[in-house]
Amino acid sequence: MGILDNLKDAARAKQARVVFPESDDPRVAAAMARLADEGLCVPVGLADVSAAQVAALVTGRGVKETLARRMLGKPLIRAAAMVAAGEADVMVAGADAPTRRVIEAAGLAIGLADGVTLPSSFFLMVFPNGRAMVWADCAVNVAPDADGLAAIARASAVTGRALLGDARVALLSYSSGSSGAGDSVDAVRAAAEATGFSGPLQADAALNAAIAATKGVQGGDANVLVFPSLDAGNIAYKLAQELAGAQALGPILQGFAAPVCDLSRGASVDDIVAATAVTVALA
Repeated sequence: MGILDNLKDAARAKQARVVFPESDDPRVAAAMARLADEGLCVPVGLADVSAAQVAALVTGRGVKETLARRMLGKPLIRAAAMVAAGEADVMVAGADAPTRRVIEAAGLAIGLADGVTLPSSFFLMVFPNGRAMVWADCAVNVAPDADGLAAIARASAVTGRALLGDARVALLSYSSGSSGAGDSVDAVRAAAEATGFSGPLQADAALNAAIAATKGVQGGDANVLVFPSLDAGNIAYKLAQELAGAQALGPILQGFAAPVCDLSRGASVDDIVAATAVTVALA
Protein backbone atom coordinates (compact mmCIF):
# COMPACT_ATOMS: atom_id res chain seq x y z
CA MET A 1 0.00 0.00 0.00
CA GLY A 2 1.39 3.43 -1.00
CA ILE A 3 1.81 6.48 1.19
CA LEU A 4 -1.32 8.16 -0.13
CA ASP A 5 -3.38 5.11 0.81
CA ASN A 6 -1.82 5.17 4.28
CA LEU A 7 -2.58 8.86 4.69
CA LYS A 8 -6.15 8.32 3.52
CA ASP A 9 -6.55 5.65 6.19
CA ALA A 10 -5.18 8.10 8.76
CA ALA A 11 -7.62 10.74 7.55
CA ARG A 12 -10.57 8.34 7.81
CA ALA A 13 -9.63 7.59 11.41
CA LYS A 14 -9.69 11.28 12.31
CA GLN A 15 -13.02 12.25 10.70
CA ALA A 16 -11.95 15.88 10.75
CA ARG A 17 -14.38 18.64 9.86
CA VAL A 18 -12.93 20.41 6.83
CA VAL A 19 -14.25 23.81 5.81
CA PHE A 20 -14.19 24.69 2.11
CA PRO A 21 -14.87 28.41 1.65
CA GLU A 22 -14.97 27.96 -2.15
CA SER A 23 -17.66 25.27 -2.16
CA ASP A 24 -19.44 27.00 -5.05
CA ASP A 25 -16.55 26.08 -7.36
CA PRO A 26 -17.64 22.96 -9.31
CA ARG A 27 -14.29 21.23 -8.70
CA VAL A 28 -14.48 21.88 -4.98
CA ALA A 29 -18.10 20.76 -4.80
CA ALA A 30 -17.25 17.51 -6.60
CA ALA A 31 -14.26 16.94 -4.32
CA MET A 32 -16.38 17.53 -1.22
CA ALA A 33 -18.84 14.90 -2.42
CA ARG A 34 -16.06 12.39 -3.03
CA LEU A 35 -14.40 13.10 0.30
CA ALA A 36 -17.69 12.45 2.07
CA ASP A 37 -18.43 9.32 0.01
CA GLU A 38 -14.97 7.90 0.75
CA GLY A 39 -15.21 8.81 4.43
CA LEU A 40 -12.01 10.87 4.33
CA CYS A 41 -13.42 13.79 6.28
CA VAL A 42 -16.61 15.65 7.12
CA PRO A 43 -16.72 18.44 4.50
CA VAL A 44 -18.53 21.63 5.50
CA GLY A 45 -19.27 24.88 3.73
CA LEU A 46 -19.19 28.33 5.21
CA ALA A 47 -21.28 28.77 8.34
CA ASP A 48 -23.11 31.95 9.21
CA VAL A 49 -21.14 34.42 11.29
CA SER A 50 -21.24 33.24 14.90
CA ALA A 51 -20.37 34.66 18.30
CA ALA A 52 -17.57 32.10 18.53
CA GLN A 53 -16.01 33.34 15.28
CA VAL A 54 -16.19 36.94 16.50
CA ALA A 55 -14.62 35.91 19.80
CA ALA A 56 -11.84 34.07 17.98
CA LEU A 57 -10.84 37.33 16.33
CA VAL A 58 -11.53 39.64 19.25
CA THR A 59 -10.17 37.57 22.13
CA GLY A 60 -7.78 35.32 20.27
CA ARG A 61 -6.30 37.85 17.84
CA GLY A 62 -6.91 41.23 19.45
CA VAL A 63 -9.22 42.62 16.74
CA LYS A 64 -11.90 45.17 17.64
CA GLU A 65 -15.41 43.72 17.41
CA THR A 66 -16.68 46.07 14.72
CA LEU A 67 -13.66 45.27 12.54
CA ALA A 68 -13.98 41.55 13.31
CA ARG A 69 -17.55 41.50 12.02
CA ARG A 70 -16.50 43.26 8.82
CA MET A 71 -13.61 40.85 8.36
CA LEU A 72 -15.93 37.88 8.74
CA GLY A 73 -17.77 39.02 5.64
CA LYS A 74 -14.82 37.70 3.66
CA PRO A 75 -15.21 33.94 3.00
CA LEU A 76 -11.55 33.04 3.53
CA ILE A 77 -11.35 34.84 6.86
CA ARG A 78 -14.67 33.37 8.01
CA ALA A 79 -13.47 29.88 7.14
CA ALA A 80 -10.24 30.44 9.08
CA ALA A 81 -12.25 31.86 11.98
CA MET A 82 -14.41 28.72 11.96
CA VAL A 83 -11.22 26.71 12.55
CA ALA A 84 -10.04 29.10 15.26
CA ALA A 85 -13.46 28.91 16.92
CA GLY A 86 -13.55 25.10 16.90
CA GLU A 87 -16.35 24.92 14.33
CA ALA A 88 -13.99 23.15 11.90
CA ASP A 89 -10.66 21.37 12.24
CA VAL A 90 -9.02 22.07 8.88
CA MET A 91 -9.29 24.72 6.17
CA VAL A 92 -8.85 23.92 2.47
CA ALA A 93 -8.89 26.89 0.09
CA GLY A 94 -7.08 28.39 -2.87
CA ALA A 95 -8.98 26.92 -5.84
CA ASP A 96 -10.14 30.44 -6.68
CA ALA A 97 -7.99 32.59 -4.38
CA PRO A 98 -4.28 33.46 -4.62
CA THR A 99 -1.87 32.03 -2.06
CA ARG A 100 -1.31 35.39 -0.38
CA ARG A 101 -5.02 35.66 0.46
CA VAL A 102 -5.14 32.18 1.99
CA ILE A 103 -2.05 32.93 4.08
CA GLU A 104 -3.47 36.31 5.10
CA ALA A 105 -6.72 34.72 6.29
CA ALA A 106 -4.95 31.95 8.19
CA GLY A 107 -2.56 34.44 9.77
CA LEU A 108 -5.33 36.80 10.83
CA ALA A 109 -7.71 34.22 12.29
CA ILE A 110 -5.69 31.10 13.17
CA GLY A 111 -2.21 32.44 13.82
CA LEU A 112 1.12 30.65 13.91
CA ALA A 113 1.90 27.64 16.07
CA ASP A 114 3.96 28.17 19.21
CA GLY A 115 7.61 28.76 18.41
CA VAL A 116 6.99 29.34 14.69
CA THR A 117 8.17 32.65 13.25
CA LEU A 118 7.38 32.20 9.57
CA PRO A 119 4.61 30.41 7.66
CA SER A 120 5.77 28.29 4.76
CA SER A 121 4.54 25.57 2.44
CA PHE A 122 5.45 22.11 1.29
CA PHE A 123 4.59 19.61 -1.41
CA LEU A 124 4.34 15.93 -0.68
CA MET A 125 6.15 14.51 -3.70
CA VAL A 126 5.18 10.95 -4.60
CA PHE A 127 7.24 9.28 -7.33
CA PRO A 128 6.15 6.39 -9.58
CA ASN A 129 8.38 3.95 -7.66
CA GLY A 130 6.53 4.80 -4.44
CA ARG A 131 9.20 7.06 -2.99
CA ALA A 132 7.70 9.93 -1.00
CA MET A 133 9.39 13.15 0.08
CA VAL A 134 8.58 16.52 1.58
CA TRP A 135 9.85 19.49 -0.46
CA ALA A 136 9.78 23.04 0.93
CA ASP A 137 9.32 25.91 0.38
CA CYS A 138 8.04 25.75 -3.19
CA ALA A 139 5.16 28.22 -3.04
CA VAL A 140 5.39 30.96 -0.41
CA ASN A 141 8.74 32.49 0.62
CA VAL A 142 10.60 34.03 -2.31
CA ALA A 143 14.08 34.59 -0.91
CA PRO A 144 14.27 33.55 2.76
CA ASP A 145 17.28 34.63 4.78
CA ALA A 146 19.13 32.31 7.16
CA ASP A 147 16.52 32.70 9.89
CA GLY A 148 13.74 32.08 7.38
CA LEU A 149 15.44 28.95 6.04
CA ALA A 150 15.89 27.69 9.59
CA ALA A 151 12.18 28.25 10.30
CA ILE A 152 11.20 26.45 7.08
CA ALA A 153 13.52 23.55 7.93
CA ARG A 154 12.11 23.15 11.44
CA ALA A 155 8.51 23.23 10.19
CA SER A 156 9.36 20.78 7.41
CA ALA A 157 10.90 18.39 9.92
CA VAL A 158 7.63 18.37 11.88
CA THR A 159 5.76 17.72 8.62
CA GLY A 160 8.16 14.96 7.62
CA ARG A 161 7.76 13.15 10.92
CA ALA A 162 3.97 13.41 10.69
CA LEU A 163 3.66 12.20 7.10
CA LEU A 164 6.73 10.01 6.51
CA GLY A 165 7.39 8.65 9.97
CA ASP A 166 10.76 10.36 10.27
CA ALA A 167 12.49 13.43 8.89
CA ARG A 168 15.98 13.40 7.39
CA VAL A 169 16.34 17.04 6.46
CA ALA A 170 18.78 18.42 3.91
CA LEU A 171 19.20 22.14 3.24
CA LEU A 172 20.08 22.40 -0.44
CA SER A 173 22.54 24.71 -2.16
CA TYR A 174 24.76 24.91 -5.22
CA SER A 175 27.64 23.98 -2.92
CA SER A 176 28.27 21.09 -0.52
CA GLY A 177 29.97 21.59 2.84
CA SER A 178 32.61 24.28 2.81
CA SER A 179 33.43 24.06 -0.90
CA GLY A 180 31.71 27.27 -1.94
CA ALA A 181 30.76 30.72 -0.78
CA GLY A 182 28.29 33.44 -1.64
CA ASP A 183 25.23 35.05 -0.12
CA SER A 184 22.93 32.11 -0.84
CA VAL A 185 25.22 29.31 0.32
CA ASP A 186 26.24 31.34 3.37
CA ALA A 187 22.56 31.68 4.36
CA VAL A 188 22.02 27.94 3.93
CA ARG A 189 25.12 27.18 5.99
CA ALA A 190 23.97 29.47 8.79
CA ALA A 191 20.51 27.85 8.77
CA ALA A 192 22.06 24.37 8.94
CA GLU A 193 24.25 25.39 11.86
CA ALA A 194 21.27 26.91 13.67
CA THR A 195 19.08 23.83 13.26
CA GLY A 196 21.54 20.95 13.29
CA PHE A 197 20.22 19.66 9.96
CA SER A 198 22.48 18.63 7.08
CA GLY A 199 23.65 21.41 4.80
CA PRO A 200 24.62 23.04 2.68
CA LEU A 201 24.29 20.10 0.31
CA GLN A 202 24.01 19.82 -3.44
CA ALA A 203 21.00 17.77 -4.48
CA ASP A 204 23.04 14.73 -5.52
CA ALA A 205 24.90 14.66 -2.20
CA ALA A 206 21.61 14.96 -0.32
CA LEU A 207 20.19 11.93 -2.12
CA ASN A 208 23.17 9.69 -2.95
CA ALA A 209 25.39 8.45 -0.12
CA ALA A 210 28.27 7.54 -2.43
CA ILE A 211 28.35 11.06 -3.87
CA ALA A 212 28.09 12.57 -0.38
CA ALA A 213 31.11 10.49 0.67
CA THR A 214 33.20 11.67 -2.27
CA LYS A 215 32.42 15.26 -1.30
CA GLY A 216 33.24 14.63 2.36
CA VAL A 217 29.82 15.57 3.70
CA GLN A 218 27.09 13.83 5.66
CA GLY A 219 24.13 13.08 3.43
CA GLY A 220 22.70 10.66 0.95
CA ASP A 221 19.43 9.64 2.57
CA ALA A 222 17.35 12.82 2.81
CA ASN A 223 13.57 12.57 2.62
CA VAL A 224 12.92 16.26 3.40
CA LEU A 225 14.46 18.80 1.04
CA VAL A 226 14.60 22.50 1.91
CA PHE A 227 15.32 24.69 -1.11
CA PRO A 228 17.29 27.94 -0.82
CA SER A 229 14.71 30.02 -2.70
CA LEU A 230 11.27 29.90 -4.23
CA ASP A 231 12.88 29.88 -7.68
CA ALA A 232 14.76 26.67 -6.89
CA GLY A 233 11.87 24.90 -5.18
CA ASN A 234 9.19 25.79 -7.70
CA ILE A 235 11.34 24.88 -10.69
CA ALA A 236 12.41 21.59 -9.08
CA TYR A 237 8.94 20.31 -8.26
CA LYS A 238 7.61 21.13 -11.72
CA LEU A 239 10.57 19.38 -13.35
CA ALA A 240 9.91 16.34 -11.17
CA GLN A 241 6.28 16.33 -12.31
CA GLU A 242 7.07 16.65 -16.00
CA LEU A 243 10.24 14.55 -16.30
CA ALA A 244 9.82 11.94 -13.57
CA GLY A 245 6.03 11.61 -13.44
CA ALA A 246 5.93 12.66 -9.79
CA GLN A 247 2.66 13.56 -8.13
CA ALA A 248 2.93 16.87 -6.28
CA LEU A 249 0.34 17.09 -3.51
CA GLY A 250 -0.09 20.64 -2.27
CA PRO A 251 0.98 23.25 -1.68
CA ILE A 252 0.02 22.67 1.93
CA LEU A 253 0.80 25.40 4.42
CA GLN A 254 2.84 24.67 7.53
CA GLY A 255 3.56 26.60 10.67
CA PHE A 256 -0.02 27.60 11.50
CA ALA A 257 -1.76 26.58 14.70
CA ALA A 258 -4.16 24.38 12.68
CA PRO A 259 -3.80 22.63 9.30
CA VAL A 260 -4.42 24.81 6.23
CA CYS A 261 -4.19 23.71 2.61
CA ASP A 262 -3.55 26.22 -0.17
CA LEU A 263 -4.76 24.55 -3.35
CA SER A 264 -3.31 25.32 -6.74
CA ARG A 265 -5.80 27.31 -8.78
CA GLY A 266 -5.35 24.70 -11.48
CA ALA A 267 -6.19 21.85 -9.09
CA SER A 268 -8.33 19.01 -10.41
CA VAL A 269 -10.93 17.16 -8.36
CA ASP A 270 -8.38 14.37 -7.81
CA ASP A 271 -5.81 16.92 -6.65
CA ILE A 272 -8.23 18.46 -4.16
CA VAL A 273 -9.20 15.08 -2.72
CA ALA A 274 -5.59 13.98 -2.33
CA ALA A 275 -4.37 17.29 -0.90
CA THR A 276 -7.25 17.34 1.58
CA ALA A 277 -6.43 13.82 2.76
CA VAL A 278 -2.80 14.82 3.32
CA THR A 279 -3.82 17.96 5.20
CA VAL A 280 -6.24 16.04 7.40
CA ALA A 281 -3.50 13.55 8.22
CA LEU A 282 -1.64 16.49 9.79
CA ALA A 283 -4.59 17.46 11.99
